[in-house]
Amino acid sequence: MGFAATALALTCAARAQELRPYVITGDSIPQSLTGAPGDAARGRALVLERTSTCILCHSGPFPEEKFQGDLAPSLAGAGNRSSAGQLRLRLVAASRLNPATIMPSYYRVDGLDRVGPAWRGKPILSAEQIEDIVAYLATLRE
Repeated sequence: MGFAATALALTCAARAQELRPYVITGDSIPQSLTGAPGDAARGRALVLERTSTCILCHSGPFPEEKFQGDLAPSLAGAGNRSSAGQLRLRLVAASRLNPATIMPSYYRVDGLDRVGPAWRGKPILSAEQIEDIVAYLATLRE
């Protein structure tokens, strides 16, 4: 790969990691990070993936999952308790609502402690993944 191609690849990779702008209004981020609704089916898969860590701390209406967390509130009824904007802010930067929270900031790269070198400057989840999870959590009404 030549210098120009390498530079282009690095620029594209850097852009992929850039956070999309958002506005916090009160206790929520009312607008989608992507400008489009997420996919609830993909969101459910992400919630249940151990790498996203949701069910390590939360339980919910997932009868097929034997080991669910009990450190955080159940996700059952999340769509009744919170608006999509409120869910979005909790995923993006929960510490904006509660500085002492143990919930990770999934879409933040600044002001974080003990971030491994390979992960510095990169959000845990992409804007699309955040929107997918918001779409799924909004369906949890009971």
